[in-house]
Amino acid sequence: MAAVAGSGGYGENAASLAGQYESITFAQVHRDVLHLFPAPPSRVLDIGAGSGRDAAALARQGHRVTAVEPTEALRIQGRAIHAAVPIAWVDDALPDLAVMCGRGERFDLVLLTAVWMHLDAAERERAMARVAGLLSPGGRVVMSLRHGPVPEGRRMFEVSAEETADLGRRHGLDEVFGCEREDMLGRGDVHWSFLCLERPRASGRSPGGIVGD
Repeated sequence: MAAVAGSGGYGENAASLAGQYESITFAQVHRDVLHLFPAPPSRVLDIGAGSGRDAAALARQGHRVTAVEPTEALRIQGRAIHAAVPIAWVDDALPDLAVMCGRGERFDLVLLTAVWMHLDAAERERAMARVAGLLSPGGRVVMSLRHGPVPEGRRMFEVSAEETADLGRRHGLDEVFGCEREDMLGRGDVHWSFLCLERPRASGRSPGGIVGD
């Protein structure tokens, strides 16, 4: 797959980044939103899965997990670290998610952990349409947004939870939860927004995201 603009700086540092990701547990990262996750067994899509920390934790709980990661070096790290865990790794990327959208699958939970801020405004519009189209009725998107200085060599944009929730509504998703919290790595100049969006089980609205829209 061609290089993805938002993934710059990750492949060169895959081993150290994987160690950083794995130093924080799934429960620590998602402590504020765990009550919003579906009961197993459910279909879970982890977009921008990195080292596979979250994908592995969810697979161990009994979920059927697909981990999308566009950076080959991180996929290699993730497969090695979590070799004993049943995760389906896929080389695909936002904003278009061409591989996943082409499969016709639907998911009960889509995770976007520290991913969304890598997309510019036009890419976020396209990506939200694709993500909405990958949700089952009643399915949820749980995402975290990073706020703070952009690390050298990375591509990030300041994106608010309010803007993201508004974009979700335009694609048929309802906001069901939002909160702010400190940085999990103790960086004083970084903080996070956590947001949960849901596709209604019965609605006259039809979210976008089907390939060819």
